[in-house]
Amino acid sequence: MTISYNWLCDYLPVTIEPERLSRILTAIGLEVESVEPYESVKGSLSGLVIGEVITCTPHPNADKLKLTTVNTGEAEPLQIVCGAPNVAAGQKVIVAPVGTTIYPVSGDPLTMKVAKIRGVESYGMICAEDEIGLGSSHAGIIILPDDVRVGTPAAGFYHPYQDTLFEIGLTPNRMDAMSHIGVARDVCAYLSHHDKKEFRVKRPSVNGFKVQQQQLQIAVEIGNSTACGRYCGLSLTGIRVGPSPQWLKDRLLSIGVRPINNIVDITNFVLHETGQPLHAFDADAITGNKVVVKTLPEGSTFVTLDGKERKLSAEDLMICNSETPMCIAGVFGGIDSGVTESTTRIFLESAWFHPTWIRKTSFRHGLRTDAATRFEKGVDISQTVNVLKRAALLMADLAGGTVASEIIDVYPAIQDRKQVAIKYHYLKKLSGKNYHPDTVKKILESLGFEVMKDGIDELWVAVPYSKPDISIPADIVEEILRIDGLDNVTIPTTISISPSVEKDLDGRLREKVAAALTGAGFNEILTNSISNSAWYAEDQLKHAVRMLNNLSVELDVLRPAMLETGLAVLAHNLNRKNASLQLFEWGKTYSSEAVGSYQEQPHCCLYMTGSSQGNWRKPGSEVDFFGLKGILNQLAAAAGQPPFDWESASVAGLRNAFQLKSGKSTIGFAGQVSKEKLAGFDIKQQVFFADLDWMKLVTLAGKKEISFQELPKQLPVHRDLALLVDKTLPYAKIETAIRKTGISRLRQILPFDLFESDKLGQNRKSVAVSFMFLDEEKTMTDKEIDNMMQKIINTLEQELGAEIRK
Repeated sequence: MTISYNWLCDYLPVTIEPERLSRILTAIGLEVESVEPYESVKGSLSGLVIGEVITCTPHPNADKLKLTTVNTGEAEPLQIVCGAPNVAAGQKVIVAPVGTTIYPVSGDPLTMKVAKIRGVESYGMICAEDEIGLGSSHAGIIILPDDVRVGTPAAGFYHPYQDTLFEIGLTPNRMDAMSHIGVARDVCAYLSHHDKKEFRVKRPSVNGFKVQQQQLQIAVEIGNSTACGRYCGLSLTGIRVGPSPQWLKDRLLSIGVRPINNIVDITNFVLHETGQPLHAFDADAITGNKVVVKTLPEGSTFVTLDGKERKLSAEDLMICNSETPMCIAGVFGGIDSGVTESTTRIFLESAWFHPTWIRKTSFRHGLRTDAATRFEKGVDISQTVNVLKRAALLMADLAGGTVASEIIDVYPAIQDRKQVAIKYHYLKKLSGKNYHPDTVKKILESLGFEVMKDGIDELWVAVPYSKPDISIPADIVEEILRIDGLDNVTIPTTISISPSVEKDLDGRLREKVAAALTGAGFNEILTNSISNSAWYAEDQLKHAVRMLNNLSVELDVLRPAMLETGLAVLAHNLNRKNASLQLFEWGKTYSSEAVGSYQEQPHCCLYMTGSSQGNWRKPGSEVDFFGLKGILNQLAAAAGQPPFDWESASVAGLRNAFQLKSGKSTIGFAGQVSKEKLAGFDIKQQVFFADLDWMKLVTLAGKKEISFQELPKQLPVHRDLALLVDKTLPYAKIETAIRKTGISRLRQILPFDLFESDKLGQNRKSVAVSFMFLDEEKTMTDKEIDNMMQKIINTLEQELGAEIRK
C-alpha cells in the first residue's frame, strides 16, 4: 500500500520528518518497504528560470534559426540560438541556462553546455513544454504572461508537486490502516505514548454539511440484510462533471491512481483518505427513484463498466433500480449507471457489505478493485454517514453540486461493538513486559478502544468498528505491543524451558532426508499446487480437482501428479542457461472421487538433469539412472531401511521405469522422463525422476527399532566372483538370489565390473561381484569362507543358470 507523506501530514497534529516517520511506521507494525521521492514533473524544473527575450534576429548562417538575447535577471543577458518558429522579442519565456539539467518527456536527461550552432555560440536554451516535462507539445516555445517577473525560478511559477511516498507492507488483518487517516491514527497513538502528550488526528470537518433542497428523493430498500448491513445515500443536483483541480490530481497521481473526472476522483480521494469505498450513480439511471439492494436469479446477465457482459451468481449482491441492476455491490459499477460528462444529478452511495459476500463475488468474476479489497477485509460500519457528508461537501465545492435530499440511512440491525477482556497477568505472560494499568488504558484509548470495565486484574474494552480483526485477548496484547514497541520489551537474563521429547517423526525424517540430499548437491524447490490442466493426460484428469474461480486459464486444476510442475521449473532454468540441476521437493497431489470427497497425498520427489558437480581435479559426469539409484538408496538408509527393491513397471510419462519396494510395500517409482513428456516443456536433455510416497516412508521409518552394538573387533574378509549370466538378467536378481542363502556373516555385496563381448557367447555378459564376510566373535578360517562361497556359487548356478568364470 502506498502512503503519501504530504497527504498524511494533513491529518497529523505535528510535522514529522520523513526519516522519523518511516521508523515510527515500521515500529507500529506498518513495515516500510521503501521510501521514494515523487515529482509530478521530473526534476521539478530545478535550475530553470523565467527570462525575457530582448532581441530576436535571424541567424547569420541558418534560415530557420534565430539569434536571441535573453534577460534572466543576471548582470548580462544570455545569447541563445533558438529554432522555435514562435520566438519573438518581448516574450516571457522559460530558459535553461548552462549547467541546468532538463528532463524531456521522451529521451534521456540533458545538461546544458555552451554550444556552437552554425558558428554562433549559444549559452542555454529557450524551452518548449515537451523539453522540460510539462507536456507533449513541440510546436514552439512556452510563452508566459507579461506580468511574470524576470529571474523567477520556473518552479516558483508552476509549483510542480513534490512528495515522499512510503510503500507499506500491510498485513491482511490491518484493514484499519488501509487509509491515510487510519495510518495517522496509529502514528498519533505512538506519539501520545512515547512523547507523553496527547495527540489527536486532524479529521476533516463535516460541520458545514446541510441539506439545501428536497428535489431528488430516492428511496432505499435492502432485500438481503445479511450481505448488506448498512446502506446510506444522498442526492446531489447541479453537478458539473469536469476535470479535477490540480491539487486533487496530484494527490491521486502520487499514489498511482489515474484521475478521471471530479466526481470519480472525489470518491477515490475519500476512499484513500478514510478507507470507506463510495459509489456515484447517475441519478437519471435510477428508474422509479428507488435503489434496491438484492440478489438476482442464477445466470442473470449484467454489463459492467469495462463493457464486458458477466453472468451473475445467485450469491452476487447487486445494487438495482426498480427495473434493472446498476452495480455489483462493493465490487464494480455498471456501464449504464456510471457518471458521464453529461451527468448533472447523482446519487451517492456509502454502505457496509459483508466481507465474505464481497470476497466471493470479487474472485468469482476476477474483479480485484480497491473497493472490493477494502470491503472483503471489513470496513468501519460506523463511519458511513460522516464519509458521505465529507464527499458531498467536496462535490459541492469542486463540482458545484447542491445537496438535494436528506441522508438515507438504512441500518436494519445495529451492530454492537465487540467486547474483549484482558487480564494483566496474561498481558505480562504473552508480552514479556509488566505494563502499568494506566499505560495500557491510554494506549488502547488512543487507538479508539473504550474502557467498559476497569478491574484490579482485568480490563474490559469495547473494540472500535474500525478494527474488525480484534476478537480475542491476544489481539489486544498485539495492539499494546506494537504501539509501545517490540524493541522496548526487555530481554530476560535467564530463560526457563522444559525439555520436550520430539514425537514429530515426519519433521525429523524430513530434516534427515533434506540433509542427505543437500549434502549430495541437491537444491529444494517449492512449486505451485495449482497447475495447468493442459500438462496432464485425460486419464490423469478424470479424478482431478478443478478450480471453480481460477483467475488464469493456466492455473485451473490442483495438480494430480508431481512430475509436471517440476519439469516447468527445469524448463525455466534451462532456458536461462542453468543446465545442470539436481532438485528435490516435498509437495502434495490432489484427487476427488465425488463432489465434496477430496484426497491429498504427500510426496517427496527428485529431479536430475545435466551433469553432476565437478571440481578442478575431476570434471562432473553426466547424471544417469545409477546416480539416481544411489541417491534413493541413501534416502532408504536415512529412513532406517535397506536399499529399495527395484521392479520394472509402466509409469505414465517415464521410460525404463521401476517401482521402488521395501518388503511388500510399494514406496514409489523412478525412471527416465520420456521424450514425449519432455517435448511438452521444450526440454531437450535427459531428465531422471523419482516420486516417493512420503507417508509410507514415514510409516516404515516409525516401525524401525533403533539398536546399538559394539564395533567389530575382527577384520572383514573379501572375496570376488565373476559370473557369466544371460544378457537380459538384471543385477537385482543376482543380489536377491545371494541374499536368499541366508548367510549371516555375509555383510556386503557390491558389483564392481560389467563386461560384454561376443567371445563370452551369444547373449551372455560377465558380472563381477565383491563379497565381504565378517564374524564379530572370532577369526574365520579359509574352510569356513570357502564353504560360504560354495553355497553362493551353487545358488547362482541353480537359480540363475550362472557360470563361474575361472
